[in-house]
Amino acid sequence: MNKLIIHQFECLSDNYGVLIHDSETNQTASIDAPDAVVIKRELKEKNWNLTHILVTHKHLDHIGGIDDLKKYYNPFVIGPKYEEESIEFLDKTVLDQEFFDFSNRPVKVIHTPGHTLGHIIYWIENDNVLFAGDTIFAMGCGRVFEGSHDQMLDSLNKIKELPENTIVYCGHEYTIANGKFALSIEPNNKNLCSRIEYVKELRSENKPTLPTTIKTELDTNPFLRTDSLEIKKNLDLLNSDSKKIFSALRTKKDNF
Repeated sequence: MNKLIIHQFECLSDNYGVLIHDSETNQTASIDAPDAVVIKRELKEKNWNLTHILVTHKHLDHIGGIDDLKKYYNPFVIGPKYEEESIEFLDKTVLDQEFFDFSNRPVKVIHTPGHTLGHIIYWIENDNVLFAGDTIFAMGCGRVFEGSHDQMLDSLNKIKELPENTIVYCGHEYTIANGKFALSIEPNNKNLCSRIEYVKELRSENKPTLPTTIKTELDTNPFLRTDSLEIKKNLDLLNSDSKKIFSALRTKKDNF
């Protein structure tokens, strides 16, 4: 089986659009639909026809383009069962641990509540890729709007269980800001320090800092590093469990 072609591009103020394409079947999916105009432009440049939209969650900057794209291409739209009342034009709803087929390869659905209660992510093992929406970012995680801190930690732990070499596409370019926070609470992390210098170079050249990998996040993302002794010391929570550490991190980041 040939590998998916994955095309990432910026849209809106800081969102990323992602198209995945199989050159054998000519099927093309958009991961979420933040901006129909930009997605149409990218499809035209690639000479691809949109056959699917895979929705991670209900926020407008992830679903705002579905209406226009549905009218123009009539793609098959898949999204979270728990948010079906908030997302129009869904053709299929999916639940945690469910599989569906895209271009002759299984796509696994993983429920990751926290940012929203119904948020899901998509793992395609054959292509070693995860489409994570707003659950995890480079050196960060989604703000907890609807769920609890415990739910978000559980969701991130699901991501940590995937192979470390998994390539991770996220919904936003938040890396510089996330890196500043990460450095403030784990300044002696050498992997983090070198990564921040690298992402600064990328952004100075207007290049994306994504995708990332699970291994890179395990080494540098404070929200995946609740067992870090330095983080515990800097939070003054040396003897606390991972739930308390994560909650303190998320609260601190919200006010950073």
